[in-house]
Amino acid sequence: MNQKPPDDVGELLGLVSRAYSYRVNQCGPVANGVFWKNEDGQILRYELLIEAIAEEDLNRPITVNDLGCGYGALFDLLVTQPAMNGGTYYGYDISPLMIDEAKARHNDPRAHFIESPIATETAEYSFVSGTYNMNFGASRVVWEDYIETNLTHLWSKTTKVMAFNMLDNTSKERLNDLYYADRNRVLEFAMSLSPDVDLIDDYPLDEFTIYVKRI
Repeated sequence: MNQKPPDDVGELLGLVSRAYSYRVNQCGPVANGVFWKNEDGQILRYELLIEAIAEEDLNRPITVNDLGCGYGALFDLLVTQPAMNGGTYYGYDISPLMIDEAKARHNDPRAHFIESPIATETAEYSFVSGTYNMNFGASRVVWEDYIETNLTHLWSKTTKVMAFNMLDNTSKERLNDLYYADRNRVLEFAMSLSPDVDLIDDYPLDEFTIYVKRI
């Protein structure tokens, strides 16, 4: 960016929304349309999130929140799972164009797409993939406060497990306008929500995934 990014979170989210709307308009509803390098990496991230579903819930209807749902790619994977037979999915995004794309792609009564920066419904499982990556060079203090506030609210809307991923600040290759998280800080924050926390980093991407579980 050629100018100092705004410190106001509302303005920052406005920038992010416009960026994603522009991208999906240019690329269409594909992995690159939500700034992922390729579909393989996108699917791997989603598979890791879905692994947070407890074994006893794999074959019964569940409810899911997907914060930062984009065009609904996670639902494409969830809908193949037995847990979505009779289940309910809520996808949220700050980009109105993304929500329009998601609704156009998914004519399914189980899927509900809502333009919102926060979860408005309570669900058993809440997933967040890549939602906090793009911050246009915002100050760490501002962005980390936003992330923690946003996740705290999502946790209040989650009855079983919240799973999310973050870019790792130990990554050798970093791109401008992206936020790379300190895993120790994120772990400390996650454990302030629940003592039952898992960190997964044994996969071939420069990031980590965290599960926060109700006890």
